[in-house]
Amino acid sequence: MTVTRFAPSPNGPLHLGHAYSAIAAHDLAKARGGRFLLRIEDIDGARSRSELAEAFRADLEWLGLEWEEVPAQSTRLAAYAAAAERLRAEGLLYPCRCTRAEIAEAAREMGPDGPVYPGTCRDAAFDPQDPAAWRLDVAEALRRTGTLAWFDERAGEQQARPELGGDVVLVRKDAETPASYHLAVTIDDAADGVTLVTRGMDLFPATHVHRLLQALLGLPVPAWHHHPLLLDETGQKLAKRRGSPSLADRRLAGEDGRTLANSLRQGRLPSGITLGEGLDTPA
Repeated sequence: MTVTRFAPSPNGPLHLGHAYSAIAAHDLAKARGGRFLLRIEDIDGARSRSELAEAFRADLEWLGLEWEEVPAQSTRLAAYAAAAERLRAEGLLYPCRCTRAEIAEAAREMGPDGPVYPGTCRDAAFDPQDPAAWRLDVAEALRRTGTLAWFDERAGEQQARPELGGDVVLVRKDAETPASYHLAVTIDDAADGVTLVTRGMDLFPATHVHRLLQALLGLPVPAWHHHPLLLDETGQKLAKRRGSPSLADRRLAGEDGRTLANSLRQGRLPSGITLGEGLDTPA
């Protein structure tokens, strides 16, 4: 059975890009007689707000979507800690105290998410009492797993290349946000039985890391479906931090959510919004 999910973080209102992603995941599951899940990713410290999660539910209902809600991330902190401890015990994590500015200055190459961490702390001595983030030693991890592959419904078979992003952080220094996106979402998708991870093209590079974590932690491997992004007038993806118009504003203004959802399905986008380039399904 196909199981998809929509997993927003309650640190800002949903916008049209979220609607497009939720509709894509919903429709793929429903067309295949499967299940569409809602998971609230609420471990972003003080930025996570319960009232926004409630607004998300109202937005999805307004769009005419039907879902099953699964436990929020805040209920799974012990699972994240156990996974991190397992990787640490296996010698696959190392502490890092570098700041973003220091990484940007020392980086020798750029990866999908910016400057690639140059491994400054990989062999450094440290005091276990000092606060630190914990990074995955990707080269050592790949030495143990060997070559890995994953499948995207639009792009076809992929070879996992997690080294392109460097040694990513799995455990954050900030105790309010204990697990990184990479670690939390990989564990969550396995726990929720997700079989088709549907999300935007901006997260395509992250999948290489998630495939590696699945191999290291002995987790099931889903398929992926990375859809194009909605872009604003400047060609940038819609984003909370840039104040993209919210679904809640549209809903409270009396707009018909089901009509909006059908327009998005048919590619009829509001003025000023365009659909970015995606990946073609291979012949």
